[in-house]
Order: sequence, then C-alpha cells, then structure tokens
Amino acid sequence: MQSFHDMPFGARLRAEGGVDFRLWAPGARSVALVLGDERISARTGDDGWYHTHVPHARAGDTYRWRIDDQQLVPDPASRFNPQGPHHPSQVIDPCSFDWDADWHGRPWHEAVIYEMHVGCFTPAGTYAAAEAQLPALADLGITAIQLMPLADFPGRFGWGYDGVLPYAPQPSYGTPDELKRFIQAAHRLNLMVFLDVVYNHFGPDGNYLHRYAPPFFTDRHQTAWGAAMNFDAPGSPTVREFFIHNALYWLGEYRFDGLRFDAVHAMLDDSRPDIMASISQRVRAAFPDRHLHLMLENDSNDAARLAAPGTPGRFEGQWNGDFHHTLHVLMTDEHDGYYAEYDRPIDQLARCLTLGFAREGGPHNSEHALPRRAAESTLALGCSVNFLQNHDQIGNRAFGERLTQLADERALQLATAILLLCPSPPLLFMGEEFGADTPFLYFADWTGELRDAVREGRRREFAHFPRYAEAAERNELPDPCDAATFERCKLDWSKAQAAAHREWRDLYAQLLAVRQRALMPHLPRLLTGRHEARRLSDTVLRVRWRFERGEVLEMLVNLAPLPCTVPGAAQTPPLDDAVLVHSAGDVVADTMAAWSGRWHWGREAR
Repeated sequence: MQSFHDMPFGARLRAEGGVDFRLWAPGARSVALVLGDERISARTGDDGWYHTHVPHARAGDTYRWRIDDQQLVPDPASRFNPQGPHHPSQVIDPCSFDWDADWHGRPWHEAVIYEMHVGCFTPAGTYAAAEAQLPALADLGITAIQLMPLADFPGRFGWGYDGVLPYAPQPSYGTPDELKRFIQAAHRLNLMVFLDVVYNHFGPDGNYLHRYAPPFFTDRHQTAWGAAMNFDAPGSPTVREFFIHNALYWLGEYRFDGLRFDAVHAMLDDSRPDIMASISQRVRAAFPDRHLHLMLENDSNDAARLAAPGTPGRFEGQWNGDFHHTLHVLMTDEHDGYYAEYDRPIDQLARCLTLGFAREGGPHNSEHALPRRAAESTLALGCSVNFLQNHDQIGNRAFGERLTQLADERALQLATAILLLCPSPPLLFMGEEFGADTPFLYFADWTGELRDAVREGRRREFAHFPRYAEAAERNELPDPCDAATFERCKLDWSKAQAAAHREWRDLYAQLLAVRQRALMPHLPRLLTGRHEARRLSDTVLRVRWRFERGEVLEMLVNLAPLPCTVPGAAQTPPLDDAVLVHSAGDVVADTMAAWSGRWHWGREAR
C-alpha cells in the first residue's frame, strides 16, 4: 500500500512524469527554480504564489529557489534536505515505500507512552538503531513511542524544537524511507508511534521565510521567541494551511498514529475556530477509520480544548506538568523556580488524581502561557498524560539529572507505581525504565554569535538558582554547543544489564503487567467528576476512582520518608469483593511504611 499526502506546497511528482514545484513568496519580486545547475524561471500566480513544471525532473533531484536573483533558499515544504536547511532540498517519491494495509492503530485508553530522542536513544542515533530496540519496549508493556521533533534543523545535534523545515525529517537520523521503516516495524509489534511537532515558532538559524514570505509572522501578538506565527492577520489563510497540511502530512504520508503539539499556549490566534481547533477538525475528517490521537502541551491548563478521543475540534490528551511537579516536590524537597507554586504538594496531587489539574486560575510562573482558566469544569482523567520525567523536566536542569540522582529509591518506586496504576495515560522518558543515570542535557549545535548568546543566556538563567549559582559563576555549566555534551546524553545500554538496573526494569515490567491486566480493560468505563481523594493523616492519601457498574479502584499511599500510623489501615478497604491489585511497602498493625502504598479493585461498600 502506498501513502501520499497531496498538498499545495513543495515539489510534487506527476504520474505521467516530471515534477511540479510551488512556492508561496508574497515578499519576492521574482523567483526562479535552481534544479541542479539549471536555472528555471517560475511563473507568478495569484496571492504571491510561484510555480513551474519541469518535465525532466525526477525523484532524487536536488533543487533550491532563488529569490530576487539574490538569495538561494530551500523549499519550506521540502520533504527532505539531505545536508540540512542551508543546502538544497531533494525531490522525494513518497510512493516508493510499501506500507502494510492492516494497521489502524490502538484506542487511546491503551496508551503507555515512551518519549524518545532518536539521536540519544542509541549510540548510533539513527532510526535503524532505534528500530532494533523496539521489541524490548513492546515486551516491557510500552504501547506507544513518542519521537521528539524531527523537523530539519541546522547542525549535527539538537533537541528538535528549533526546526526550520517542518516537512523534512532531520537527515542525521536517516532517510525518509528509514523513518517509515521504523514506524512500520513499530506497528508490526502493535506499537503506536506519535510525533512531537512545533507550530509556535521557527528556529533562529536556517529560517529564510522572513526574506520572501513575511506574512508567516505577525506583530499582532508576541511570544517568548519573538514575533508570533500569523494565524489571524492578513496572509494568515496560507499560513494556517501550511501547518494544517503539515499535520495531515505526518499522519498520512508517514502514518504516524498521533501528534503532540508543543507549547500551544504560545500559538496566539483570535480567529474562530482558532488554528488548533481547525487542525483537529481537519485531522478527524481526513482519517475517520484510524485511531489517531492528538495531544497538547498547554501551560494555560485549558480543559475546554479536551474531550473524548476523536472529537472534532478537540484533543484527547494534554501533558500534565502539575502531576510531575507535585511528586517532584514531595520526592526532592525542591521549592525554587516553578516548584514554588506547589506549596501543598499532597493536596495538589490529590487534585491532579481526581480533577486532572492541581492549579487552575490565578497567577503562575510560566513565562509563555495565558492566565489559567478558572476551575469551572472537571477534566476527564483519560485526557491527562502524566509523567515523572520527560525531556523538559530533566533537560532544563543545569546538569540534566534524572530522578535516580535526586530522589530516595523507595520514594521513586512509589511514585512510579502511582504513575502506572492511576487511570490517566502514563508517559516515560527513554531510559527511565531501567533507572538510567545518563544525564539528558540541553544541546544544540549553534555556531558564531548564536552559540555565544545561548551559552551566556544559560549562565545568567542558572545564576538565579542558589544550587547552581557557584557553577554558573565559575563557568562550569555543561556547554550546550559542545558535541561532548550531546554524546554524554546517549543512553548507556551496557549499564542496563547491571543488577540494579535490571531491578528497575523488573519493577516497570511488573507494574505495566498489572496495568494491562487489572486496569486497562476497565478504563473505557471510567467516570468523570465522581472521584474522591481524602487525607487520612498529614502524609497518607486515599484516592478512589469510580467506574460504571459501581466499581472502584482504591489507592492508599504514605507520601513521606517516615512510617505513619493510620487506624484501620491494615484492614481490607471498605470495598465489597476487594482484590489486591498491587502493594508497595508494608502495612503492619495500622502502620504504613515510609513511601508505601497499595491498590485494591472492587465495589464500593453500601
């Protein structure tokens, strides 16, 4: 089966031969196509469009656009730039790859997500090397791989959030067909594959759009990255289509099973429907017969964007930073930066586990987000994507420490059980499953003045944190632009075989087996708004999640480094026909051990 997304941008192979090339360049006076060594004038169409058909062009040819007979630029809708965004684009035949026809995805309630940076997941840092690890992830109980952004960026390494060619997968990881082989291999193992996409800004290096298509940007809104993307000013219809088609392209041509949209709180748009609602509507309409899942990062905690899977205009998932922050404070006792907002972590965790978000309404420390919505609605817990670690929460620390270096082992084991045995879909960060101690640092292969600015910016940023101030003053912070920093972040798979790391993997395997057996089949019947959290002592929390038919999942946890006596804790919970789902730590004579918990499934006693 072939899969091809037809779009009004870029290069398109014709069945009868030759290639059509199209570029939107409303700021250019003249445009020519440079195909290899050949210069071909482009015809002017309406509203800033330029186009040409080249009968002898074929797949594999390289090309660029010449603007005003001065500037050579890549195709902004290039399907591949083998040498990066400062070099020519390549004509790609999307129909050269043969897809299996029997994959339609998995339902959202089965999602157990594994975030992966392709370049750091293996020593080779390629799709092919990552593909070899997929069977082990499937055996562990992972059901979805989420790739950090692949949009082409300049340099040899980077996180991917500063991409400049949204349709061209980063060449250092492999070719488009190798990415497709990775996705197909995952599907054959019953694994979904999601992609992180960035529609709120372009990276600072390699973006030529200002030169010939200034309507891509607007001064109507401002973001932390400068001028906002133009979703609601003159010229915005073409800009909106560029990003809508990008979502359709990844889901159609590459058959990804879902997208995670980065920082949608910075996608400022006064239109109705706004760009995010429009993307969701178009995706739902285009793929009615597949399980496709759309997730948000949204620091504004806007529950109005969330709804049941497949709802047009809405999204089934949102990364829940509140869940991470409350447990991070409990485990590490860190209170600086945005952790200062989480001054009642047990109560705020209780809100997360029953209502979805810990904090709604009022001020907050996100520099990008709009004010949070008031707590007028209850979030369906199936929309809350919970995590203990991810690229941001590790990589935005000065030294990229993972929780294995920051938290007591028993505390982290309990937090892992809470993550994997609550109804919300869990997300793991690569290596977490074997207790990796490999750092994940911020890295970007910038050069020149940009490199100097990034280095100095991070030094200033971390100088404000007492625990990093001395290292910042002495210039001892890891250099994000040094290739050695990137190399340090590659997972050390040899360590995964050590006894201590095998114990972590065994824990994750056991908990995920419990989730699959005892929890996952019931998740479609999870109710909304009828869950209960109760403090039984200063440190002991009981949560009850209610399902149809009167069924209940109960969690009792001691979130402290000291034992706690709770009258009646040693008795079977007041659930009829209660079945022990999982136990972490001991409950003896009404005393719960430090960092202990247990889970029961049954019916609420009448």
